[in-house]
Amino acid sequence: MADHEVKSRAGFPADNADHRGSVTLPADTVAVMIIFGLTLALIFGSRMVSSSFGTWSHILTITELASFLVVVAFGQGLVILVRGLDLSIASMITLGGVLTTSWIGAGDGAWYMIPLVLSVCFAAGLISGIGVTLLRVPPFIMTLATGLAIYSLCLGYTRGSPRGSPPPVLVDLMSADWLGLPAVVWFVIAFAVAGALIQSSTAYGRFLYAVGNNPDAARVAGLPARLLTASAYGISAMCAGWAGMMLVGYSRGATLNMGDDYLLPSIAAVVIGGSSILGGKGNYAGTVGGALLLTTLSMLIAAIGLSHGWRMIIEGAIILLALILLREGIFEALRMPQAFRQRKSG
Repeated sequence: MADHEVKSRAGFPADNADHRGSVTLPADTVAVMIIFGLTLALIFGSRMVSSSFGTWSHILTITELASFLVVVAFGQGLVILVRGLDLSIASMITLGGVLTTSWIGAGDGAWYMIPLVLSVCFAAGLISGIGVTLLRVPPFIMTLATGLAIYSLCLGYTRGSPRGSPPPVLVDLMSADWLGLPAVVWFVIAFAVAGALIQSSTAYGRFLYAVGNNPDAARVAGLPARLLTASAYGISAMCAGWAGMMLVGYSRGATLNMGDDYLLPSIAAVVIGGSSILGGKGNYAGTVGGALLLTTLSMLIAAIGLSHGWRMIIEGAIILLALILLREGIFEALRMPQAFRQRKSG
């Protein structure tokens, strides 16, 4: 039997098949393009609600407000990549904010105290990682317990009322302009590029993908699967802590519930971005697009006058829809040439 006939019967195109006019894009690329396309459509379509929407100023405002979710979702994405889920996000944001105002304040020690606060957050996240990897506690239970413990510590430390002032460097980050754009917009661009490179182009990121795809095979290959998994929880907590510090600079203070609005959106942004909730699949560019889409939608909901409850319902529906699309392979179908789809179906 000819080689091309064998390939055709196996569901693959023959070597002499005519591929002219067909372009195959990676599924991740298609997902990212769809997400950013939906975001732009929503931005410009929102002009029907308000004439101030869909403008350059509106786009900058969306980017500024999305900056917190962009940071938080990077850490959440790493945890989901290794088959986990971090439910301590809200408490870690609060921890970062409370320590920023009480330890740093308006003093001159921000440059060495900021790394210290981030180290504390990383250590707190590492507790969850150790519980998941060594004690084999389910991730959602372990991170929920850690989050409750951290929140209780913050409540006792502040006696219910966080005090202190925001560090000037964080205020400048969230309010100053640089080269014609808000400084926080430059930060979002730099963070998104760095996050994408770390997750997809470094040995550490590739190791996380390997652990998420098959932890047992990763261990057989000599990878420190437990250490890699625990580090993902530490990084997630550190990112949440940094988001709390940014919120302090934005709002000029800390509150005990400052992280409550970011738990569900952090999961939604990752899932919308094309990541599998079962681990081993995803890219940070899609997560950034998901964060921008959710922020745009949130602003639109606020402008229409819907309650916060409607926002939660819509975000939950978006997560469900994204999971259905991933399960049904919609993105995979979109990227395949028409001729190839017909051969597979035949």
